[in-house]
Amino acid sequence: MKLKKVITPLLATACSSVLFTGCGTQTCPDNGPEVTDAKIYRYGITNKDSLSAASKRALAWPEYGNEWFIHFEEQELKGDLAYEEGVVRRDPSAVIQHNGKYYVWYSKSIGPTDGFDADIETAKVFPWDRCDIWYATSEDGWTWKEEGPAVLRGEPGSYDDRSVFTVEIMEWDSMYYLCYQTVKSPYVERVKNQVGLAWSNSPDGPWTKSEEPILSPSNDGEWIEGKVSRFAVKNKGSFDSHKVHDPCIIPFKGKFYLYYKGERMGEEMYFGGREIRHGVAIADNPKGPYIKSPFNPISNSGHEVCIWKYNGGIASLITTDGPEKNTIQWSPDGINFEIMSYIPTPPHAIGVNRTVDSEKDPTEVLRWGLTHEYVTSDYQCIRRFSSWRKERHGNFADFAK
Repeated sequence: MKLKKVITPLLATACSSVLFTGCGTQTCPDNGPEVTDAKIYRYGITNKDSLSAASKRALAWPEYGNEWFIHFEEQELKGDLAYEEGVVRRDPSAVIQHNGKYYVWYSKSIGPTDGFDADIETAKVFPWDRCDIWYATSEDGWTWKEEGPAVLRGEPGSYDDRSVFTVEIMEWDSMYYLCYQTVKSPYVERVKNQVGLAWSNSPDGPWTKSEEPILSPSNDGEWIEGKVSRFAVKNKGSFDSHKVHDPCIIPFKGKFYLYYKGERMGEEMYFGGREIRHGVAIADNPKGPYIKSPFNPISNSGHEVCIWKYNGGIASLITTDGPEKNTIQWSPDGINFEIMSYIPTPPHAIGVNRTVDSEKDPTEVLRWGLTHEYVTSDYQCIRRFSSWRKERHGNFADFAK
């Protein structure tokens, strides 16, 4: 499906339509939705002169089919990426192909999670703590061979000396770029995650790491002194005042768009889950410098970043948290996103398949890819996902003509 115009956000129209009162005309005031006979028929509305708030929201929905609507299922992998007791493998990158083989990168650590109450110098506070970035290859996308580490933690005192994890791959101009999260010791509740970068002329490495992070949290929040909790704040600051997570770089419109998840100091729970939003930083060169967009945040929901190019714009799968969770959204400019569909139970930490033609279908990159599963609270493994589309019965377009 090719978009002919930018649609009105579903949630925005839903919220605004609640403010309308009953109206006796065919078009509600205050730029309300147009009431046509075709729409009345489509949504089963009894009386166009007496519209409930639900009916007004339905009338404001954009008119398109099921092109963006898919279901997911997950499958076990074979080979080295199958579950291994005592080992964490999680947060797979996108899948790319080189010399007839599929490649994926991921976070790997060993041993159980101890939490913040243990000895911080020796403990592992999260499954993604004390990680290195490893990679694996496959001939068929099912059976994988672990090839070894790609990016290791830095030397003591460096910005990435504690953990490097949640990696994403970008291929550009015969070069390969890995962006990923970093943590500097000690790993305490208030530690501020950053984003690092490594590059190579081969997916097999060797990789050269950036000497400094390419993205850091906004420095505009304020902790309550004398406390250790990340929820004890005087000023929460910007949406990304505590952590920048889940980086993904996409070449777009002659520049490089680094999408990321922002976590806020004093994060709250509200209206659909954790207070999580996405942002974007833009650079002229893959290595930066990356400048955060003044329009940030560019989402009011989400968790892991999952984005791809489609129809001249950027598509994004928003999951887990916030009022717009479990939706696929699309933006013509990479910043202003609109809801295209609501998706039931998408997998965690999706690594899309970038080996396919993303222009073939809005969700072609989601036909299959990789995800992770919590086997226990301590250990995760990588799995494969696939998706399928449930076609609707009948065709409203014939009536609308």
